[in-house]
Amino acid sequence: MAGVFDIEIEGRDYRMEGVTHEEMEDDQLYSSVNDGTITAPPPSSSYTQDPMVEAIDLSEATVNPPNVKVGPSDFELLRVLGKGGYGKVFQVRKTTGTDAGKIFAMKVLQKATIVRNQKDTAHTRAERNILEAVKSPFICDLLYAFQTGGKLYLILEYLSGGELFTHLEREGMFMEDTAAFYLSEIVVSLEHLHRQGIIYRDLKPENILLDGRGHVKLTDFGLCKEAIEGDQKTHTFCGTIEYMAPEILMRCGHGKAVDWWSLGALMFDMLTGGPPFIADNRKRTIDKILKGRLTLPAYLSPEARDLIKRLLKRHVDTRLGAGPDDAEEIKAHPYFRHLRWDCVYTRQIDPPFKPEIKGEDDVSLFDTRFTKMTPVDSPCDTNFSIQGENPFVGFTYVAPSVLEMMNQPDPRSYTRRSPRRIYNPSDEVMMDASGSEHHRGMLMP
Repeated sequence: MAGVFDIEIEGRDYRMEGVTHEEMEDDQLYSSVNDGTITAPPPSSSYTQDPMVEAIDLSEATVNPPNVKVGPSDFELLRVLGKGGYGKVFQVRKTTGTDAGKIFAMKVLQKATIVRNQKDTAHTRAERNILEAVKSPFICDLLYAFQTGGKLYLILEYLSGGELFTHLEREGMFMEDTAAFYLSEIVVSLEHLHRQGIIYRDLKPENILLDGRGHVKLTDFGLCKEAIEGDQKTHTFCGTIEYMAPEILMRCGHGKAVDWWSLGALMFDMLTGGPPFIADNRKRTIDKILKGRLTLPAYLSPEARDLIKRLLKRHVDTRLGAGPDDAEEIKAHPYFRHLRWDCVYTRQIDPPFKPEIKGEDDVSLFDTRFTKMTPVDSPCDTNFSIQGENPFVGFTYVAPSVLEMMNQPDPRSYTRRSPRRIYNPSDEVMMDASGSEHHRGMLMP
């Protein structure tokens, strides 16, 4: 994704030259529509009964408790996981409190860079709010958020299994049963977001991480659209070109069904080795998405072919999942006939790939160009002015699960793809909101 929370890791992408992966505000063919500034997380009333949500009793001990403060000095930097124009992502160890010794991922963002663009600021608040409001086994968990004079910090669970992109790149393509496992967990993660009125809008292999057991965790929520109910539509031109639905490209208004188009493009990618519509530049790729013929390899099963075709319907009303039943239509498709969805929800199905993790701080599935760097949280210039209302008010956050841990008697009872590289990564650049070009890549949050 672009915007604030896409920290670009250079040189690992296989996509075509000239195709950018961000909200294309500077595109001369299309103009962006400002959806407004998000000032609050999604309402909780729509998901309090969701079986995937863990219930935590509310009390003075778990809601805004006194004297609970966390800052950069409470974390030891271990490794660099990624870096880019907005900041860095570190692997860190907590050194204080009841969770001392636990490993996290720490995303550090420069305020001065973010406030230059209103949409970047809105994306920052959107991701922060969604990470707080959305709790699911299939969503990357936010544990802490805090700020200093010049930086924002997000402390997230460390997902040692790495990006799905890395495994897909290594394998070239997946067998159908392997793809069905990952797709099923992605379906329930998108279903969870849709039930809360959130459109994801940036589904791609780089935004899907695996935990230490090999289960899916969806990350990177800066392009999400909140407060979408029923058939309500939004108009922002955003996403990653190869996975963008036609209605986004045509700017005729889009709803939750864009996520199911992206699922179809991702399924095609998993089973064939690349997205369904690609060309040598962005304009031709857009033309193919809007008018190109979908060609399916003969080796795909009839069920896989049918599901891809029904997800990649250009007319939204005929697309699988576009109806009021949303994900239920997809879950009922014969491609998933061998799955028990109750076992998918409870993560009882054994993942096809189980990461060989040597320890809690294992970084072997991340790019060594970054993990070999010396981890330094560089000082920044805090002498910048914010015009008008401070957009970072209320950024601080401590997860209820962490606060609940503080009240436990013994809180320390824990245990310390090559064939897909069809384009030259050095030629891949992206344009950020300020107009600066830089190499595009992937992010582990």
